Amino acid sequence: MSLIEQYKDVRSNTENICKPLQTEDYVVQVAEFASPAKWQLAHSTWFFETFILIPYLPGYKLYNKDFPFLFNSYYNNAGDRVLRANRGNLTRPTVEEVYDYRQYVDNSMLMLLAQSKLPAELVAITQLGINHEQQHQELLLSDIKFMFGQNPLFPAYDSQTKLMNQEKNTSTGSLKISEGVYTIGYQGNGFCFDNELSVHKVYLHDFEIEKSLVTNGEYLEFMDAGGYEDFNLWLDEGWAWLKNNQISAPMYWHKIDGEWMHYTLKGLRKVEADHLLKHISFYEASAFAEWKGMRLPTEFEWEIASNQLHWGQRWEWTNSAYLPYPGFKKAAGAIGEYNGKFMINQMVLRGASIASSPNHSRSSYRNFFHPHTQWQFTGIRLAK
Repeated sequence: MSLIEQYKDVRSNTENICKPLQTEDYVVQVAEFASPAKWQLAHSTWFFETFILIPYLPGYKLYNKDFPFLFNSYYNNAGDRVLRANRGNLTRPTVEEVYDYRQYVDNSMLMLLAQSKLPAELVAITQLGINHEQQHQELLLSDIKFMFGQNPLFPAYDSQTKLMNQEKNTSTGSLKISEGVYTIGYQGNGFCFDNELSVHKVYLHDFEIEKSLVTNGEYLEFMDAGGYEDFNLWLDEGWAWLKNNQISAPMYWHKIDGEWMHYTLKGLRKVEADHLLKHISFYEASAFAEWKGMRLPTEFEWEIASNQLHWGQRWEWTNSAYLPYPGFKKAAGAIGEYNGKFMINQMVLRGASIASSPNHSRSSYRNFFHPHTQWQFTGIRLAK
């Protein structure tokens, strides 16, 4: 697929995610970490305007002089921005105007990408922008689900969505990996994020890793055994998080008339025991592993075992802190803020999820979130 085809495909996919929404759904921000759909649509557009059109398309005129302030996320080098918690206050510009903004930028991008002999740097930043928007597509779905999941009516996002078609394990048992020195990091010729580099060696001891992910039924056993009441199972910060937030079940789980139900993109549904657990924090994953007498794999163990595992249904928590690889280098300017400055107080997740964009997963991909977060499509794979 050509670069221009990739661009058009990604931009249309984002808008397709929003098709089931009503106008009112675009603006709501129910938590600081969950951005409104309208803001996501505009921010991914701002990325192309700011980092590609302004520096590379002669004569390009900003769509709106206020938009760089409204839709910058965390790029200090790119200027001031609206506080993250205030993104839901932006009733203006309207949803219609944001779609007009997308069209305006798309027209200019397609004109630019149609030129022959594009500079290598422009191509690289366009690829980054495409992958950036793919990341926001998953965030968009996660934020939409979180918004609807806080609605007391539990409305369905899309009763026909296919995102729930991969809900069961296809493998059982465990995989044994022998000790040795292994190569870690992206080794292909295509796109990767800077945090997947540089390629380096790690030494691993013998370990075993489960071929299956933890199911709802297995986690219910943990809950029924008093897992949320036994402080011995929890990391100290995890226990404080649990108590301070009165956590007693995975996100979206509700006990109704004595039966566990959970909110899904198709609306409220019964918790099926053989379906894969999701929306679980690192703290919960760690406590469950402790209860099972096992542990979470490191990100390096996961990567080495990945070619023998079935993965891609849930982002899988690892027991690795998000830190730079040997030889990691940040790019100059705002682009250098993409990953490097977040390498503190976060844990690595590996794999992909049912909400990940097509072709947006690879064994070296390093996702990362704070250990208390639950709203992503996260799950558990155990090791020992």
